[in-house]
Amino acid sequence: MSDLIEQLMTNPLAAVALTLAAYFTGDRLFRALRAPAWCPPLLVAALLLATALWLLGIDYADYRAGAGWMTLLLGPATVALGLPLYQQMGKIRELWRPLLLCLPIAATMAALYAVGIAWVMGAPAEILASLAPKSVTAPIAIGITERLGGSVALLMGGLLVTGVAAIGCVSLVARWLGIQDERLLGLALGINGHALGTVRAFEISPTAGAFSSLGMSLTGILTALLLPLAWRLPGLVG
Repeated sequence: MSDLIEQLMTNPLAAVALTLAAYFTGDRLFRALRAPAWCPPLLVAALLLATALWLLGIDYADYRAGAGWMTLLLGPATVALGLPLYQQMGKIRELWRPLLLCLPIAATMAALYAVGIAWVMGAPAEILASLAPKSVTAPIAIGITERLGGSVALLMGGLLVTGVAAIGCVSLVARWLGIQDERLLGLALGINGHALGTVRAFEISPTAGAFSSLGMSLTGILTALLLPLAWRLPGLVG
């Protein structure tokens, strides 16, 4: 049985089929539960996929080698978010000053609080480097993590947890503070929840989705430019 599985995993189609099966199962469960914000299809798919790999005895490195080419699709998917940005450009221009002020602060805080908590708990440099870009969309975050010397596998787990947590927290805080402005909701989801938050924002409205795309994209750019430079500061990491 193990020899058969090993032979199957040498074919990229097996890893792709396993990934798609997990996602469509997660999406079906998501719809059956009436689309709860706290349980996005990607979360269910990741848990199902991890369980399947464990039960079948498939090494993660073998799975990633087979399904790795699918990560190439993340780049075009991210670039395609430029279309809703263009469609909402008039509303974005109206807020360019507050956006210019808040985005660098928000992007910095998104990286600092995770690294700060891990540092206080005595986490090694590899874990710090893996958590620092956890609020950045995956295509950019992977490059940052590799440059900092972190673990891509740990990063992907951090991205998933961050996205799900951001969706829940933004919804709760917005309800508590009475925030109904779709632009603010979308921006908060994009800055803190990257692609998962952006998916949730488009479920709210096209305006929220466009502002989420903007927040996600600019957070990724700022983090990619500044985080590697900040990482070289003396005493930042052990």
